Amino acid sequence: MVSRRRFLGISAAALSSPLWAGTLTAPFAMAAPESLRFRLVNNSGATAYAYITGQADADGRVMFVRADGSVYHPTAGGPVPEPLGEDPAIPVNGSAEVMVPRMYGARVYFVTDDKLEFFTVQAADGGTALVHPNFVSDADPNFDKNWTFAEFTLNSVQLYANISYVDFVAAPVGLHLVHAGGTQEVAGLPDGAIDRIASALRDQGGAWPTCVQEVNGTVFRVLNPNHRAGDFAGYMDEYVDQVWQKYANEPLFIDSQRGDIGILEGRVEGDDLVFGAERFGRPTTGDIWGCNSGPFANNPDTDSEERKAIVPRLAAAFNRTTLLINSEQPHGEDPATFYQHPVTNHYARVVHENLPDGKGYAFAYDDVSSNPNEDHSGKVNHGDPELLTVTLGRIR
Repeated sequence: MVSRRRFLGISAAALSSPLWAGTLTAPFAMAAPESLRFRLVNNSGATAYAYITGQADADGRVMFVRADGSVYHPTAGGPVPEPLGEDPAIPVNGSAEVMVPRMYGARVYFVTDDKLEFFTVQAADGGTALVHPNFVSDADPNFDKNWTFAEFTLNSVQLYANISYVDFVAAPVGLHLVHAGGTQEVAGLPDGAIDRIASALRDQGGAWPTCVQEVNGTVFRVLNPNHRAGDFAGYMDEYVDQVWQKYANEPLFIDSQRGDIGILEGRVEGDDLVFGAERFGRPTTGDIWGCNSGPFANNPDTDSEERKAIVPRLAAAFNRTTLLINSEQPHGEDPATFYQHPVTNHYARVVHENLPDGKGYAFAYDDVSSNPNEDHSGKVNHGDPELLTVTLGRIR
């Protein structure tokens, strides 16, 4: 399973997601190129700018790619955020092509009818950290702007790119990869999907309407419930209790999908779900939505390989609410049964229902699937890429 968490690497651009760096074995005989042609397409019907930013593959420094393909490394003078020293915006009038060097934890941002404001701050190690646009605080200068992004990493192994809804839904983005021998495509949300998603969550009632974010009466974003965790306190408790009752009386099997670990058997003992030496306490709603706290906390330097295998599959089953109907995770998982319990991640349900091919990360472990040929996550990847097209659609 090639996942965004392993391949994007740790990045300040992905604060809400449990990412980690690591060596990834891939079935590609040749090293990926030192740089790759990106085509940026503006189908939004408005003036658009793009920003390509991430961390340099060679040394981890924060970087922007300019319109001419040259690289800008911003610097920070101290602990107080300060504006960039230059404007790295790439005008996208119809389309624009840029040569992008190897970088990780990276994003292609789009914004319409305005420009984004990025800031730098001195990190604890004395280096420069990038302050990305904030979609939660209305004090951020980018809050009331129409912006969105796609994620990618290009390193010596391959290009990996995906459309992420782990934070929010905004203006639609699509991906098309041309590589040696073929193409891959992720359609992304269609034009106008944001209003349908917002309407569906409002109709759901309860705390779900709090996920809808408006600016001057117009829906600009729909937030992942992870960013409204306080409003959902206790929401999943009854479901978690039912899961605990079920597996106090029968085993839960989780296939690590790794030959060296195999299938792990778990049972509830006392108040913990136990798989051999690994114990998992009851997750809260916030733990389930965020996939990176409580029993799902990621500690890559100390977690056992077994725990690293269990966490994504268990968290995915909780988000999709399939644990009461399938005791063999993720084997036996049928996408038609995802999100069918009344108490479920309705944000993920509605996002997937609005995706033409059903593909896109609606939570951090949405890449978990029953077999390697099944993809729910909306990614393109290849070791010999030739052209990545990132297309901005109409928000409505």
